Amino acid sequence: MGDKGQGDQLPLGSWVLRARVLSMGIASTPSRVDRRGVVVGSILVVLVLIGVYIGSSGLQWFDPALAPYLFGTVLAVFATAYRYIVWLRRPPTAMLNSRGWEAMRAKGRRGSNAVGLVGKLVNNILLQRFIAGRSKVRWVAHQLLFWGCVLAALVTFPLTFGWLHFESADESGRLYEAFLGPFATIQFDSRGFFGFMVFHLLNIAAFLVIAGVAIFLIRRMRDRGAIALERASDFAPLVGLFAVSITGLMLTASSLWMGGQFYAFITNLHALTVILGLLYIPFGKLFHIFQRPANIGVSFYKEAAEATGEQTCIQCGEGFASVLQMEDLKAVLPAVGFDYSFESGEHYQDVCPKCRRRVVGLAQVARVGGFG
Repeated sequence: MGDKGQGDQLPLGSWVLRARVLSMGIASTPSRVDRRGVVVGSILVVLVLIGVYIGSSGLQWFDPALAPYLFGTVLAVFATAYRYIVWLRRPPTAMLNSRGWEAMRAKGRRGSNAVGLVGKLVNNILLQRFIAGRSKVRWVAHQLLFWGCVLAALVTFPLTFGWLHFESADESGRLYEAFLGPFATIQFDSRGFFGFMVFHLLNIAAFLVIAGVAIFLIRRMRDRGAIALERASDFAPLVGLFAVSITGLMLTASSLWMGGQFYAFITNLHALTVILGLLYIPFGKLFHIFQRPANIGVSFYKEAAEATGEQTCIQCGEGFASVLQMEDLKAVLPAVGFDYSFESGEHYQDVCPKCRRRVVGLAQVARVGGFG
């Protein structure tokens, strides 16, 4: 009999045994501080502080009023770096990271991979086209949030670090000159269109973010699929981004139309929302900002895995995944406390998903004593 009938010849008891996980408990390891994460986080904090000192010409252009933002940034840098190192050292992530670099540096493919890297950065990071395939509305919302946050970061961090400052270039007070560190860059009329755009970049970023948040909230209130799967934690980043944006706009409203009323209170409120938002990055969904670039390595890994051929099911003989992916999966599972191997030398991962469902069904039937 051919491969497709092989599974039907095996006794049910044999497949019940095969369906069991020999070691289901995740290996308990004592909770301890990751030294490498502490070292990397500390180094990055020191580099940020050195960059602030040098970029602000020895703190000459550092605004003490922005010190709370710098403090929150330093804490966020350390926490984000620490979590990233811990995440990168987890067995599944470490395997994907290693395979991704191996695939990217493979001989004979380095040139094509370098060219492909540019396309992947544009499609996966900047344009996020993988989201457009799921939903155009979600893609628009993601783009609004992404570019709003990028624009805000490009303005906020240089200002906070003292890398960017403006000086009056004439006696009229209308002409300004922008300095990047000690270097003069461009001059512009503060009352012209360009000057208006420069001084309101953060407001533009806020409107982009608020529009993206609004689309996501409307979708979550109307889409049945989103409602069924949503969790309370899904709203935390949206609320945080909205709070940062709306309090930033309130500062502009206070200075332009309210004669500075409540400005001090709004300043403190805005600073609080920004600092809490920065500290939330390494502990919530916004950590995907740093995880997403790793998916580029995963795409290189998938391309390399396809070249290893297709894994065939030991029961039905049909292909269902790449050989490299299955071999790596077999190596990673014991490292996280699972063992799906059998005494016969075969492995549960050599069974395709369709046959696994059949095996589990037969095992459950045997457990309850038959179909009747």
